[in-house]
Amino acid sequence: MTSCSACAPPQPPAEMPRSLVLLFASASGLSVANVYYAQPLLDSLAHDFGISQAAVGGVVTATQVGCALALLLLVPLGDRLERRRLMALQLLALVAALFTVAFTRQVPMLLAAMLAVGLMGTAMTQGLIAYAASAAAPQERGRIVGSAQAGVFIGLLLARVFSGGVSDLAGWRAVYAGAALLMLAVALPLWRQLPVLPVRAQAIAYPRLVGSMLTLLRQDTQLQVRGMLALGMFAAFNIFWSALVLPLRAAGFSHSAIGAFGLVGAVGALAGARAGRWSDRGHAQCTSAIALGLLVLAWWPLSLMEQSLWALLIGIVLLDLGGQALHVTNQSLILRSGPETHGRLIALYMLFYAVGSGLGAIASTAAYAHAGWQAVCLLGAGVSLLALLFWWRTRRAGGVQFSGRPT
Repeated sequence: MTSCSACAPPQPPAEMPRSLVLLFASASGLSVANVYYAQPLLDSLAHDFGISQAAVGGVVTATQVGCALALLLLVPLGDRLERRRLMALQLLALVAALFTVAFTRQVPMLLAAMLAVGLMGTAMTQGLIAYAASAAAPQERGRIVGSAQAGVFIGLLLARVFSGGVSDLAGWRAVYAGAALLMLAVALPLWRQLPVLPVRAQAIAYPRLVGSMLTLLRQDTQLQVRGMLALGMFAAFNIFWSALVLPLRAAGFSHSAIGAFGLVGAVGALAGARAGRWSDRGHAQCTSAIALGLLVLAWWPLSLMEQSLWALLIGIVLLDLGGQALHVTNQSLILRSGPETHGRLIALYMLFYAVGSGLGAIASTAAYAHAGWQAVCLLGAGVSLLALLFWWRTRRAGGVQFSGRPT
């Protein structure tokens, strides 16, 4: 009897090497960090470019517009093009945008380059997470994606620390030149180690792929509700972080010290990550209520910052705890539908995030310029309270799920 490879039992897919897992996590963290370097530097940018404090939040807003465009137009390309080549092109475009920020002297060019940083940084971040999921064996996919998401969290956390420290040592332009060099350093390992994955033969045509996102948004009630909650939550986040640099710099804090405040939020954010387990046990609505309540409560100690730095630290922990818990709960709920729509659902959800972040940044600096830190805290508390009230009004509406497959 002749042996036949078709008759042999199927071999389990090999586990992803640790070095590749680390590369996905590192590259994801470096990519997302580019989007957030500007926040501790707004006072320096305002000074160098002659932008008023009321308008300098537009720098962050331009970056968030780029994030939104990436989610809408570039992230779906991963289903149509070979991912490694797409990643290489996006990385080179990101490097060019970072160098442009580092050397430009004109406000329009600065805003255009910041938009490009948000566009390519977000496309790379979300693309790498999708890449990791596609490259992973089914039995380890959750662990691999979790590692990539951990890289994103660390990148978000360290972006302000890196930005503040480098700015104090060599000026804000060195932050973006250094970021471009970091991305170039990771380019070769990505090209050499990322596996070449086949493109799906039956992939939806690109125009229909993008168009199907509108169908999902229109028919998935859970996505609508959770997206609006994300918009309010991320607006509150950026109201705080975009304005924080202004009073602290006025009080004599260095950029390094301001950036280090981001590390405090790790306590709350890591604790909030456990919310996914509670959601799996059927406590998503209770978790949402607690998280939103913490967001509202956080603004009380934050409003006391000028009297006590301890109050500022407590407020940061509460803000990050509530925000991360809500973020994890939102994602766990919107991804309960079929896996064939997960990529587009995440892109749509993150679109709400980008809109909220952009609106929060521009509103925050305007509020500070006109009425100071207490106005910022009132604005943040008001947005957080609106999100809590929205959850209360829609808490029973999220059970209707879109079950069809958009075409």
